[in-house]
Amino acid sequence: MLDGLRRLEYRGYDSAGVAVITADGLAVERKAGRLANLEAELVGQEGFVGTAGMGHTRWATHGAPVDRNSHPHRDVSGKVAVVHNGIIENFHALRVELEADGVEFSSDTDTETVAHLVAREYDGDLPETVRKVCRRLEGAFTLVVTHADEPDMIVAARRSSPLVVGIGDKEMFLASDVSAFIEHTRDAVELGQDQVVTIARSGYEVTDFYGEPAPTNHFQVNWDLSAAEKGGHDYFMLKEIEEQPEALANTLRGHFVDGRIVLDEQRMADQDLRDVDKVFVIACGTAYHSGLVAKYAIEHWTRLPVEVELASEFRYRDPVLDRDTLVVAISQSGETADTLEAVRHAREQKARVLAICNTNGAQIPRESDAVLYTHAGPEVGVAATKTFLAQIAANFLVGLALAQARGTKYSDEVAREFHELEQMPAAVSQVLQTVDSVRALGRQLADSKAVLFLGRHVGYPVALEGALKLKELAYMHAEGFAAGELKHGPIALIEQDLPVVVVMPSPKGRAVLHAKLLSNISEIQARGARTIVIAEEGDETVRPFADELIEVPQVPTLLQPLVSTVPLQVLAAEIARARGYDVDKPRNLAKSVTVE
Repeated sequence: MLDGLRRLEYRGYDSAGVAVITADGLAVERKAGRLANLEAELVGQEGFVGTAGMGHTRWATHGAPVDRNSHPHRDVSGKVAVVHNGIIENFHALRVELEADGVEFSSDTDTETVAHLVAREYDGDLPETVRKVCRRLEGAFTLVVTHADEPDMIVAARRSSPLVVGIGDKEMFLASDVSAFIEHTRDAVELGQDQVVTIARSGYEVTDFYGEPAPTNHFQVNWDLSAAEKGGHDYFMLKEIEEQPEALANTLRGHFVDGRIVLDEQRMADQDLRDVDKVFVIACGTAYHSGLVAKYAIEHWTRLPVEVELASEFRYRDPVLDRDTLVVAISQSGETADTLEAVRHAREQKARVLAICNTNGAQIPRESDAVLYTHAGPEVGVAATKTFLAQIAANFLVGLALAQARGTKYSDEVAREFHELEQMPAAVSQVLQTVDSVRALGRQLADSKAVLFLGRHVGYPVALEGALKLKELAYMHAEGFAAGELKHGPIALIEQDLPVVVVMPSPKGRAVLHAKLLSNISEIQARGARTIVIAEEGDETVRPFADELIEVPQVPTLLQPLVSTVPLQVLAAEIARARGYDVDKPRNLAKSVTVE
């Protein structure tokens, strides 16, 4: 279990705990902080011997990250143990009800409510008890429950939060991510919405919340344990940055067949795409920045209006949607709560939804009309790197699929654009071979108090992403701006020796913008800023304005984010390392934001 938790610690690391069903009942240990704290506490303890158990790493929502709020939670008798991901929205009312019955709570969490409900409802049938309790819960949750009186089974349930079953050789597994049990089996089953699974040594059984048999999706994991390990790197993030060429190639592979763009599970017909008259892109964080890049490409290729929205704001402002609106929902995990709720709102308004996701069978793809899977492989580092580039590539595929269906590009033009995309893994590899100077620059900038990022056109989302990476990893003040806005306020921030990163457009593809950005660089340089310029190879006009010049390969204008983002990832990681921070586990962050 500890090995599995170690691979899942990226999902949350405020605390960790385990419960083992032993001959003497439930043995439970939990500890605030990193998993290492729990491991240290378990050293020398002899009571944790058994053949069934469960563990949990926590990202706090209800209750501070202290020992008493750590999972697993138990009932008063100590016979029931529960671990939980998500939020139980009606827990307060349930807690008041239980306290009126005389139950004394020992934590501030919503999870403990479930343990006491299970204990109160238990009548010798743990699966039915869990189903009964689930029918009373509101919110998003994955629950795993054990009872000392039924030591040969574990019962779990899910609603809008990930849960997968691993089928081993006379052994069974449950986890929120297959990486937890990949060492033991690649044979897995994904649980659907509002389903309960009971596992025992001999197998598993899945029902809905009312006890009726429920359909499941059986699948084989197509990556092995080595893909979830660091591969000789100090951090997963550094490994994942280097895996970006492969992630790009895998995302593009198989999507151009017989001269046509093909999506993975396009349950929408070509006529549905032809009928689209407006596109919304919804996402959060890094995925939102990939959506900003998508806007430039989709509008350019299809002449459709595209709006890019933060998923957390989308449904609350009553957007104008109808049957001819296409909503593109981008989420690495496919479980991002804000994006999932935005998808549901779009479906209620009869809009068509196409999901872009890195996790096969996740909730957002299941609730969408179509899905395009990125095949970046597992990303353990909390700050997204290879999944960002894969999302951009997937966005381009969606744009080309729309252009193909609508006839705004001829088939040979679609083919040319796709073949240019196919060259990008090699271009990213070229960037990765030249980033030693960027690492050295990162060490030089480690003591800076702030860094500004400027860009225009597709360089603007890159600037935003560069600033976000620095915030996430190095805890520095960093802001990204559209360079044309510089004189509308941000230039007041420029001071002596302030590092300013500028993402330059091609002098060939965007000559006018290139000239304007040169003027911007000149203005900030004149005010004493330290200019760090990302420009394409051969652009000698920028060299006099760059205190530090980072060159990237010449690529088509729309594709430039795929190469210009990489140095910014490396820069942020190196600054964070120089400042002594863990780049895989930034403070206060979790990999998947599964609550609103």
